[in-house]
Amino acid sequence: MSSSLNLDDFSDLIERPDSGVRRDAEERRERLAVRPGALGRLDELGEWLAAAQGAVPVRPVDSPRVVLFAADHGVAKLDVSGRPAGTAYRLVRDVLDGAGPVAVLARRAGVPVRVVDAGLDCEPELLPQDVVRHRVRRGSGRIDVEDALTAEETEQAVRLGMAIADEEADSGTDLVVLGDLSVGGTTVAATLIAALCGTDASVVTGRGGAGIDDLAWMRKCAAIRDALRRARPVLGDQLELLAAVGGADVAAMTGFLLQAAVRRMPVVLDGVVSAACALVAQRAAFRAPDWWLAGQVSGEPAQAKALDRMALNPLLDHGVTVGEGTGALLALPLVQAAAALAAELPERPELPEQPELDG
Repeated sequence: MSSSLNLDDFSDLIERPDSGVRRDAEERRERLAVRPGALGRLDELGEWLAAAQGAVPVRPVDSPRVVLFAADHGVAKLDVSGRPAGTAYRLVRDVLDGAGPVAVLARRAGVPVRVVDAGLDCEPELLPQDVVRHRVRRGSGRIDVEDALTAEETEQAVRLGMAIADEEADSGTDLVVLGDLSVGGTTVAATLIAALCGTDASVVTGRGGAGIDDLAWMRKCAAIRDALRRARPVLGDQLELLAAVGGADVAAMTGFLLQAAVRRMPVVLDGVVSAACALVAQRAAFRAPDWWLAGQVSGEPAQAKALDRMALNPLLDHGVTVGEGTGALLALPLVQAAAALAAELPERPELPEQPELDG
């Protein structure tokens, strides 16, 4: 694939969060009135945030945003999803109308939601212009028998994600909750993760966000197995891999994750789709996962494999399988709480020295 875009360049562009600042945050934590360890994971989160921000004490997470990439996947035509093929626009419509789970939670938390149509299979007139104006193509190819995207579309999608990350960073967004609105997306994600982890289809095939019965699970397993045959020969090139068995939303989310790390903007990952994108991004830039948090356990076996490969430990395990950024958004208050505690808890007062008594 000839392309002016080389994902491996990100390896030189992405730096780790500031380890010196992290040490300062750890030392500050030792001086707080609440004994070290008493706040459990919140201590670690506060120190991670301080390093990401380059600031001690850590600043509040005041301007988070939910960013959702939307697309339809051709593989859904094999009846591998709990939703009919080509209906992802309904998920988008629910979010825009305030009826989707993530919309309800975001409204409650006062967090804005941005939806980006990377590859929905619907007439653009069905959705607002600011949602559809970035669309790379209408739906994606059936990855068991054909490429999801052309080389040009893959690059366009990755660059779209990079541009959205830049827009968010430039507008002052200080943390992103990343999710997807897709039909067939978990099949694509499982294929990518199986390919990158060297596992068989049956090991990564889950029930998806919409839930599927045993027959649909078997069809999904077969689709992933066939797609894996197409993925393995192009494992050496992330762009070729995304073109072969990805999709416009997946390629865009991969570009978003890489550019967010360049811009030092922390991201909370949601379910198996964002985990798959993160795994592809990690292949391009090994330091990138230091900028991400795993929001929740989605119950998808492929997600567990991907997070384990990246050494990311999920914040929550509430059995939330709905996707759409919902589980990751539930983890946001935990991150904000960690920031508040790290910044606002008082330090222990210095005890006066005891006078020496004459013998």
